Amino acid sequence: MRNWFVAVLPLLLIVALPPFAASGSLMPGTQAVSGPVQGPHTVTVYVNRLELGPRGGTLAADPILWYEGEEAAAAFAVHEPDAGIDGPPDGYYIVNDVKETVEYPVAKNAEVLMQIYDRTGRIEDIQVKWNEPVSLEKFGRLFGDNDLIDLSRFPYHLTIEGGQVVRIVQQFIP
Repeated sequence: MRNWFVAVLPLLLIVALPPFAASGSLMPGTQAVSGPVQGPHTVTVYVNRLELGPRGGTLAADPILWYEGEEAAAAFAVHEPDAGIDGPPDGYYIVNDVKETVEYPVAKNAEVLMQIYDRTGRIEDIQVKWNEPVSLEKFGRLFGDNDLIDLSRFPYHLTIEGGQVVRIVQQFIP
């Protein structure tokens, strides 16, 4: 009986796992691409450094995997099996297995949407305002000023088009 089970188990895994793995719920962004990506695509990162000039700039960042909802619960179960809770506490989960720095060119007219930042220099005034547009130049100033809030601790969703960042959206985390 044991030999039968040992012979059938690999076959069951082969049959059962492809639909799960193909969904990408645990491995977003893993599809094979030959050549450069043509259309806009999004990558989620922690920004380490931002250098701006008259023609745009460069953003140095560490790419991460950002999960929400059921995908977050599945990733959490894989990465935190002994956590003692059923899923991520706030409905999102971040995976950053490989710490690396990637430099992204930033378009001079890149759109920036912020959720929370120091607007007045007073801690009591820091509030969430969803998708508040700020100029790229203002974002550069804000990113460099971490007296009250360190913006490098937030994830950012970068939209890349034509080989450069055209949109930066801060991801609020509680």
